[in-house]
Amino acid sequence: MDLKEFQRLQTRRHFFTHCAGGLGIIALAHLMGIEGRTAEVSGVASPLAPKKPHFPGKAKNVIFMFMEGGPSQMDLFDPKPGLEKWSGKPLPESMTKDLKLAFIKKDAKVLASPRVFKPYGQSGIEFSDYIPHIASCADDICLVRSMYTEAFNHHPGQLLLMTGSTQFGRPTIGAWVTYGLGSESQNLPGFVVLASGVGTSGGASNFSSGFLPSTYQGTLFRSSGDPILYLSNPEGVSMETQRAELDALRDLNQEHLTRTGDLEIASRIANYELAFRMQMSAPELLDFSKESPETLELYGINNEATKQFGTNCLLARRMVERGVRFILMMHASWDQHTNLNKSLKKNCDATDQPAAALIKDLKRRGLLDSTLIVWGGEFGRTPMVEIRDTSSAENAGRDHHPLAYSMWLAGGGIKGGQVIGATDDLGFHITEDKVHVHDLQATILHCLGFDHTKLTYRHMGRDFRLTDVAGNVVKKMLA
Repeated sequence: MDLKEFQRLQTRRHFFTHCAGGLGIIALAHLMGIEGRTAEVSGVASPLAPKKPHFPGKAKNVIFMFMEGGPSQMDLFDPKPGLEKWSGKPLPESMTKDLKLAFIKKDAKVLASPRVFKPYGQSGIEFSDYIPHIASCADDICLVRSMYTEAFNHHPGQLLLMTGSTQFGRPTIGAWVTYGLGSESQNLPGFVVLASGVGTSGGASNFSSGFLPSTYQGTLFRSSGDPILYLSNPEGVSMETQRAELDALRDLNQEHLTRTGDLEIASRIANYELAFRMQMSAPELLDFSKESPETLELYGINNEATKQFGTNCLLARRMVERGVRFILMMHASWDQHTNLNKSLKKNCDATDQPAAALIKDLKRRGLLDSTLIVWGGEFGRTPMVEIRDTSSAENAGRDHHPLAYSMWLAGGGIKGGQVIGATDDLGFHITEDKVHVHDLQATILHCLGFDHTKLTYRHMGRDFRLTDVAGNVVKKMLA
């Protein structure tokens, strides 16, 4: 065999497989490094290893309280006494001619809000009587009354809020954050999802990794029993047997990775190893026995109405303490097309106290300054009424409204005790400081230390980002 024939037979993959110990040695060095058995190896790191952002960010963790369905801003956050003047009457055609509505017609009559608003805190921000606990945190909250979006149906609206696009297949904000920052937790996922209520219409697309490696997708936790289905070993399977099976599986996956170079296989190896570590750490996470009675009372754990969401809020705080980077709390559904007052009160009774408890608990533990809290849905509700059941006036509801709605933020780089933006007398259009969904996303990333235009991932020949080709940091929000 001459030199030319030898070179023809040698492929790049063959070289890395058989020379210098191959990729297996690199993987072994990485795994030993995680366990602290080696000196730091430059350039070899877990995909979830902590990473530096573009600049020092004030927030290290995010808790996104996603209120799926579209909470009614004029019944909770944006008082509109001017609705009384129009109540029971249709709006002029000049105000509704360009309006896109999901269900009601443009000549639907206006519905005044029966809610009572009053100012809270030194800031004097007005909140509804349905959310007195959140209102008690007024001086820590930045209330945005001028949010808007282009999507007026649930799933597209949720996709736009979470991924920056109404198209399927894009990474969600939690995936982007863990891709950019990694995680400070070795034994829990970097991106965790906690669900309550009746289930979201967007489902797993709200916490998908899209075209990012699957390591970065959200992991759905349950608030009772096994945190993750099938996390416990079946009867008769010991930890030693489980470890031996995982070792064999890892070796097979490593062999496949060496042959193909497919990064999804590397993600699979990392996910199996993380799942094994979680078997030991996750049950402790759910053990509230060391929490004080005062803390359990604060979150409403012992109250049937607040127990589910309160448990998730307490879990979110405990996850922040353990280094989880992004916690998505999904509570559904706020889609009150009918029975507005009764259904809205039920949701507020379930979430108001725990949400405020989370702010207060993080603050007293010195964690609020480094934890960014976001609360809100994919859009708001119309000032006009929707009647699906004519048997009673109490069945009145509101349709989807993307043109003007409210969200709030607290902690992690956000200036509290202020209101940003304003809407007209009917809560119909924004009159001051419009904030698009992409602007909100850009601001969240800024609080974490990212220039949103530079946090990108190469896919299908171009660099994608969370904010697509838009978005500006809302500087008024920043501390």
